[in-house]
Amino acid sequence: MRLRSSVFACLVLLFEVAGVALFLRGFFPVPVKSSFSSKSRLADFPAEPLAGSSPNSSRLPRPLFRRVVLMLVDALREDFVFGADGGSYMPYTRHLVEKGSSHSFVAKARPPTVTMPRIKALTTGSIPGFIDVVMNLNSPALVEDNLIWQAKTAGKRIVFYGDDTWVRLFPKHFMEYDGTTSFFVSDYTEVDNNVTRHLDSTLKRDDWDILILHYLGLDHIGHISGPHSSLVQPKLLEMDDILKKIHSSLVSKETEGSLPYLLVLCGDHGMSETGSHGGSSEPEVNTALLLISPAFKRKAGMEKPGVVEQVDLAPTLALGLGLPISQNSVGRVIPGILEETSLRDQLRFLHLNGHQLSCLLRDSMPDYEKEAGFEQFRVAEKAHGSWMKLYLEGNTSEVLTNMGKKVLKQYLEALAAMSSALSKQLGKYDMYSMIAGMVFVFQLLLVLLLAMPEALSGAAAVDLPVLSSLLSLPFYLLCLLLASVHVLVCTSAESSCYFCSLSWGLVFAAVAFSSAMFCILISVATRRLPVGPTIHGKSPMRSSGGEWSLSELDVLLLAGTVGHTLSLAASSFVEEEHQTWYFLLNTLCLAVFQDVCRKYFREQRGSGDEEDHLLPSKDSHSSAHPKPEIISEKWLALATPPFTLVCCRLLRSLNQTGVQWAHLPDVSHWLNSSEHKTVLSLLSAFCLLLIYLLVQRRCSLVSKVALALGLLGVYSYRAAVGNVLFPWQHSNRTATKGTVEARFVYVFVLGILFSGTKDLLRSQIITADAKLKSRGLWEIYGGLVLVVSLLFRAHNLPVLCCGLLIQTLMAQFIWKRLHYDAAQTTIMHYWFGQAFFYFQGNSNNIGTVDISVGFVGLESYIEAPAIVLTALSTYAGPLLWACHLVCYLSSERERSPVALSHGCYCLALLRSVPAAAYIVLVTALRYHLFIWSVFSPKLLYESMHLLLTAGVCLFFIAMEQSPGSSKS
Repeated sequence: MRLRSSVFACLVLLFEVAGVALFLRGFFPVPVKSSFSSKSRLADFPAEPLAGSSPNSSRLPRPLFRRVVLMLVDALREDFVFGADGGSYMPYTRHLVEKGSSHSFVAKARPPTVTMPRIKALTTGSIPGFIDVVMNLNSPALVEDNLIWQAKTAGKRIVFYGDDTWVRLFPKHFMEYDGTTSFFVSDYTEVDNNVTRHLDSTLKRDDWDILILHYLGLDHIGHISGPHSSLVQPKLLEMDDILKKIHSSLVSKETEGSLPYLLVLCGDHGMSETGSHGGSSEPEVNTALLLISPAFKRKAGMEKPGVVEQVDLAPTLALGLGLPISQNSVGRVIPGILEETSLRDQLRFLHLNGHQLSCLLRDSMPDYEKEAGFEQFRVAEKAHGSWMKLYLEGNTSEVLTNMGKKVLKQYLEALAAMSSALSKQLGKYDMYSMIAGMVFVFQLLLVLLLAMPEALSGAAAVDLPVLSSLLSLPFYLLCLLLASVHVLVCTSAESSCYFCSLSWGLVFAAVAFSSAMFCILISVATRRLPVGPTIHGKSPMRSSGGEWSLSELDVLLLAGTVGHTLSLAASSFVEEEHQTWYFLLNTLCLAVFQDVCRKYFREQRGSGDEEDHLLPSKDSHSSAHPKPEIISEKWLALATPPFTLVCCRLLRSLNQTGVQWAHLPDVSHWLNSSEHKTVLSLLSAFCLLLIYLLVQRRCSLVSKVALALGLLGVYSYRAAVGNVLFPWQHSNRTATKGTVEARFVYVFVLGILFSGTKDLLRSQIITADAKLKSRGLWEIYGGLVLVVSLLFRAHNLPVLCCGLLIQTLMAQFIWKRLHYDAAQTTIMHYWFGQAFFYFQGNSNNIGTVDISVGFVGLESYIEAPAIVLTALSTYAGPLLWACHLVCYLSSERERSPVALSHGCYCLALLRSVPAAAYIVLVTALRYHLFIWSVFSPKLLYESMHLLLTAGVCLFFIAMEQSPGSSKS
């Protein structure tokens, strides 16, 4: 089978995406869960320990609280309550912290710090799997044992108002509810008012036992303008007033002799310094937790809050309400809530918690008896039985009290050890699915590498022996062997395997594909061995003598790409990957500058007329150009690499990213401060004007007008949302959502894309006009630039502006004048795209994904557009540079007609190598300390980038010049 290089590369990428998807399904583990399908029940409570032959008592302590109010403020960082500004942010809450009957804690949330996994942690006590960050967009019903199900089964009446994620997770569990969408981040007022409007009537009633309120406004403000926004304090004061109203109502209804209430104020996750969340930085994982009840001792002053795990709240609430602890909970009861209960009840509560943890430990770890926590619990349980025997005998001596305190300490140590052991066992990897996906990816990568001589030849076509492989005997033997292995693994596997759960049709297709790829690999490798380096057709990396040769630039590009791939094995290099790309880009600019000097000076001295060849004019007649113009071109070419270095250095200062220095102030923080809004407005206007001048040059008149109006709409949108100002506006003008202005821009984006698509179709179907095709491509590129300028925040417009300026200068004075081939040009575009990904402020932390852009121009949450807009904004740098590569290679008439095929192949190879290497690295490092906080987020980024690159390669194929078409 003979395929064009571009088609071959695109097919390889698409199959790699499927292989990586299978690997991801196996890598992101299912959280540790009990093997019992039923949920915990009161009848399952263990008997109270008692030494001797007497029958054990099954006595249960009475519930600690009559009713519970859980007020969850999304993104409530601990410093918003306990920090230096807590007194001004939430004065009433701070008063309760310092002098009220309360307990204060910093609750640590485990990554991923996004809402749905955090709600699961709060209600089940388990640590959700990392893949829940993807499921966060569409939460399915929660079927595992949880606090809400236990409360409903026990007859508790539950009322809920707030984030509709709860309604999706717990359908038919609430007596009354009103959900609000959590994804429309532009709204931070109505989303909370829709919760508070029910509060007065609900607090007056006595027909509920548990009230859950989930407020989203603070989180939305963080996404829009960060934790230091002027909007944060009013919102926290609003939350403080609501807490005061709830507390006053509960106090007024307190009656003598009845069980007390419990008011819980907590956050599901924190907020990074940029206002996002999802990662593992301290501001994202440290949340405020405040327990308020007359059952607690009144404080005498401000105390340093204790540190607990967020999962500890689930068993604490369960025991406080007299409910069974969820089977899969890895949390431990917070001892502070037991301080006013009898010693017997305290020991009983801790015993119940320890029994549940020991059962989960026994069910999830084969060698559970070797765990120190399990042995400690058994010792504590035995001592508890001895204490109970003395207690029931009526012993009231101080010895009994001291013995009870010792047992209490033993229980707490055992709970801490078992909880820690279970938390480390985040899940069970599906190794079979991981290995299968890894094998698919590596087979495809090897085929891609072995096909390099043909793919980069003058014919740009790859001959794959598909038919001969399918008809060969080894193919059928491999199919039988792999099918046998599959049956053997699936029938002997102790745990569930995703690959085994697939239908036999899909499994057979996968087995046949893997067998065929292996046969093709052997055939292609055998064909390559005797041939050596001599191949048919002209390769971009061959000298005229027929031997392979690499220039200094080729060595740099190859060494940089391989070095970057190897650097991904270190967690520090993953966290600070932007530093690697900044270094590579600076080195590339210096190497290009050396090439420019060599071409314009050293070689020019050797041949007086060589300059005519090195500097071809637009009409291919160098004599038509006056000498001053040639000189100006030479100096502009010499100035381009240093200018690029200067731009890159300025962009590095714009957004601090990574981990080590992300907390330091940068230029974007300075620009976004309210006192510098005028400077940001002037900078945005200048950048939009420069963007227009750079993009409009190759567009039709209609597209130029649409682009100008669209960029004006971008500025109007930013003014509407309060980022920038018009000269006639006041700085204290009330901000809006900017929906009308954004839709105004979308209209012109669609118009430009329609105009470009029309020109492309005409050039491909009606007339083979290269100029028309080139104009259509650049118009589509202009439409993409317009939508990116709308999605970028105002302070990031210089990133887009500098990117377009560098593209223009490099295309005009470097790539074209120095005659770099398609492979070299593609690698340079790829490096620039990677660097600009980090110039935007992105990192390998999920918390840097700006989800607010998914709602630009939308009145409500619509899943598909929100995902597309978020992906486009996040990967704007790589996508713009890849699309520029398509436009540049297509519009250069001096280029070989197979340049696009070469570019597509190189782009696919550049993405496949790090993706394949990284899945091996994360497999080897799957028990690394930073696997969930560092390596796993990077794996998601790599997978998404691979998917987008496959889409770009489809664009390459669509734009590739067909063999029969002619240029005009």
